[in-house]
Amino acid sequence: MTHERGTLLALFDREMREHARPDGPGVEVERTGDVVRQIGGAEDWNGIVWSSPGLDPARTDEVIAAQVARYAALGRDEFEWKLYAHDRPADLGRRLLAAGFEAEEPETLLVAPVAELSTAVEPPEGVRLRTVRDADDAELLVRTHERAFGQELPHLRHQVLSRLERDPEHFVGVLAMAGGEAVSSARMELYPGTGFAGLWGGGTVGEWRGRGVYRALVALRARIAAERGYEHLQVDASGMSAPILRRLGFVALSTTTPYVYRSR
Repeated sequence: MTHERGTLLALFDREMREHARPDGPGVEVERTGDVVRQIGGAEDWNGIVWSSPGLDPARTDEVIAAQVARYAALGRDEFEWKLYAHDRPADLGRRLLAAGFEAEEPETLLVAPVAELSTAVEPPEGVRLRTVRDADDAELLVRTHERAFGQELPHLRHQVLSRLERDPEHFVGVLAMAGGEAVSSARMELYPGTGFAGLWGGGTVGEWRGRGVYRALVALRARIAAERGYEHLQVDASGMSAPILRRLGFVALSTTTPYVYRSR
């Protein structure tokens, strides 16, 4: 199993990080010998997705400063360095903190082969699942997510609408409906050429938690990924969702911590 985890992690690092593709319309991926970074508009995700495993410790602070300067030159007030536990040098997190970054809650990187997951969609009684079809559905997805997590998410609204309107082939939004009310929402990003699809969101409103809605939305997205020929599902899981995903067959490969730099 350790060998399998190592093989999967190497595949993930190569396909999803070192050779990352833009994660939506209007964004670009820039590559240097030291890092791979995504550049987008102010409401897109901006950040470092990969750093070289051979990054010279003597040059690390210089490389960090270069990223700060690059995003400042673009007028970006905020960007993220997505640090994984196996990234090098081993003290990269400490160096980021010293450079003014702030560490947010770590998440667990989980991956599962689609062929080994259940795709039988069994929502609880009274709940039906459907995909997002238009801008009204996209708004419903975002508002449900905001209800579930108790915060406004304007960046998410921009990203979902942009993907739905300009790149619907590689975006899947799903809703769980109880009567006329949305009680859970989630997303899936399809990364062409990688074999990976990413599961995002999965926010369920309080009174519907613990009833199997989240599991049903995972199964629905797994079925869609299988139908479209994707081989692996990837999740950056919170402490709440990680145990559920492990029970469903996902394997923990690493942890990832967002280090966020804010210029003001």
